[in-house]
Amino acid sequence: MIVGTEWLIEATGCDKSALRDEAIIRAVFSTAIADLGLKVLGSVWHKFDGQGGITGLVALTESHLACHTYPEHGTATFNLYCCRNRPEWDWEGHLKSALKASSITVAKIERGGENTGSESELTDLEIGSEIPYLKSEIAGGGQR
Repeated sequence: MIVGTEWLIEATGCDKSALRDEAIIRAVFSTAIADLGLKVLGSVWHKFDGQGGITGLVALTESHLACHTYPEHGTATFNLYCCRNRPEWDWEGHLKSALKASSITVAKIERGGENTGSESELTDLEIGSEIPYLKSEIAGGGQR
């Protein structure tokens, strides 16, 4: 049984000033939330001093949407977790437009499963190995 879907998004080659602009990141969040019909419970935002980036977290009735930007690396990372099925969102189009990203990677993970294994089975897995009850897809790729 799948209990939720999680998307892990990395945008690289981004405009550094866009990664420091809280209004731009909030606009990405607002568009995703509206397009996907998500419901906001509350949010926390932090702008790091100087040339630092932004951290944003929005609690949703469906779970959460989070972001952290790294202007010094031209990178932004996003995480959206939903406990209900949602349509795919055009992360690539939106982030290329908003952040001037040159590359977007989207990993989709279906969470939960009937055979979740015991804690000891999970800790014995090697880093990078496939966890049996997780199914992930890379945008443009296929299942991993």
